Amino acid sequence: MQTGLQNKGWPLALKAGFAAGIILAAGAAIGWQALLYLSQGPAVAGPGAFPLWAVTACWVVAVFVMAGVFQLFFSRHILHPAGYLMEWLEQMAQGRPAKPVDGAIKGPLEELARAISRMGEKTVQKQKEANRQRDEYQYLFEQVPCLITVQARDFRLIRYNQEFAEKFHPQPGDYCFHAYKGRNEKCENCPVEKAFEDGHTHITEEAALRPDGSVTHWIAKAAPVRDASGRIVAAMEMNLDITQQKVLEKKLSFSEKSYREIFNNIPNPVFVLDRADLTILDCNQSVTAVYGHEKKDVINQNFMELFVNDRQVSAPALPTKPLWEKVRQSKKDNSTIFAELSVTPSEYGGRKALLVIANDITRKLEAERQLIQAGKMATVGQMATGVAHELNQPLSVIKTGSSFLARKIERNEPVDSQTMSRLLSKIDSNVDRATKIITHMRQFGRMSDLQLAQVNVNEVWAKAAEMFSQQLKVRGIDVKWDLERDMPPVEADPDRLEQVFINLVLNARDAIESKWEDGRPDKNGDCISISTSKDKKFVTIKVADTGPGIPEHIAEKIFEPFFTTKEVGRGSGLGLSISYGIIKDCKGDISVQSRPGKGAVFTIRIPRKEYP
Repeated sequence: MQTGLQNKGWPLALKAGFAAGIILAAGAAIGWQALLYLSQGPAVAGPGAFPLWAVTACWVVAVFVMAGVFQLFFSRHILHPAGYLMEWLEQMAQGRPAKPVDGAIKGPLEELARAISRMGEKTVQKQKEANRQRDEYQYLFEQVPCLITVQARDFRLIRYNQEFAEKFHPQPGDYCFHAYKGRNEKCENCPVEKAFEDGHTHITEEAALRPDGSVTHWIAKAAPVRDASGRIVAAMEMNLDITQQKVLEKKLSFSEKSYREIFNNIPNPVFVLDRADLTILDCNQSVTAVYGHEKKDVINQNFMELFVNDRQVSAPALPTKPLWEKVRQSKKDNSTIFAELSVTPSEYGGRKALLVIANDITRKLEAERQLIQAGKMATVGQMATGVAHELNQPLSVIKTGSSFLARKIERNEPVDSQTMSRLLSKIDSNVDRATKIITHMRQFGRMSDLQLAQVNVNEVWAKAAEMFSQQLKVRGIDVKWDLERDMPPVEADPDRLEQVFINLVLNARDAIESKWEDGRPDKNGDCISISTSKDKKFVTIKVADTGPGIPEHIAEKIFEPFFTTKEVGRGSGLGLSISYGIIKDCKGDISVQSRPGKGAVFTIRIPRKEYP
């Protein structure tokens, strides 16, 4: 299939052939005429023949004219376009865009010029893209935040980026080992050497002293550079400065060591538990001091194994409360300790964990128990007079009945069975009454641990009244009761709650008597009011007196241990502080409202047991 260039070339060739044929025919005619003229003379030329010189001159003119025509044709259609094409090719070789083709070349070379022009445009575009990529790679090479060098087989630096130049200031023809470390020979463990040897990538960690005496660390990665035939001609080495990372690692190691020392020297046992199954992941050295278990013995054990017969703590409930008070746990020797547990969500090694801090409160509880016992004994001492009077009545009945029977026996006087039965019944009932009073006093005064149970406060008041009713009757102080029926239970220790009630009543008694001692002997209207009530959340107990009230500056201190306004020998300052602690153990609160000149009201609020 012919191209456009070929299609246009045929007419030009035909025209050139036709002109050449005319010139040759004219030359042949002139030559033939000249031969005839020379051989036969002028007469042979015939009539009207041109002289030979004229024909020859015409032929010469025709040759020059045709030569000019050929020169013009060759210059216009061959030399001039060829010059354009040579100029374009030179421009394309230099990567410059060629001049536009339209109108510049006419004739048979026009299509060739257009083809070369299109090829030149494509070549220029590819050259631009190659230059763009080269510039981009050069920019990355210079700006990448790591050290890059290209090295010859003898470790001479062929190229390097700006980061390397600014940090190490290499000299022309410098070597890698000299620029990096100031050495005069290659390093012992050189990744570039290994890359040349086996053609693979190698990574090492390097360190060197800086001119200021500090140490710099970096990771070196060397990879071979190959030519088109696959031959290794150089090696590229990239170095990432990890000096700051090393400094941070050192600081972190020191910090971790410091925190580990703090962790181990915390006086309280600290456990790190897996939040899912409460497995002990870590613990400090205080665990051994308090529980007796070595660290290696408790790691990977379940934390719940340290609890003994403590129903208030379960595995699902442990993470739900930040503070667990007075839990029972066991030591290695199977003895029991009481502890307070602080539970905080945390993380450990990427795992969800619980941080549990234990506080051994065994000695504290023992001291509290002894303090409560001392308070009980003080209360018993304050009630001695009333108890003696309380016992005096049944003893008098027993004495009267036994004396009557003794006289009858001495006189041999018969006693009818009805009288005998009535006397013995009186003696028996009063013995029971005296026994009950003594038993109650003994139970009240005994030392006991905290035993929470469901308690009806009205029943506790009824039991406490047996202790203080005679006390108040002897002193002429009335008690007004206002107990609400169908009281819901509360969670408390009944013996200790009774101690609180008695303490409040005795304080009310002392307040009223202090008013009398201040010169106001009128006892009419003086009484102690005791009431109970309930709402949706709490059970409320109030003890009110008609004493002088509590000064405002004293009201803030009355629950402090050993604080008292009573005379020496009449009060220890333990009653209200002990009562405060007992009510707190019941998850309740106690407060006082003073009415100057009219008395004071103590209010106790304890959560109802059935409240959700």
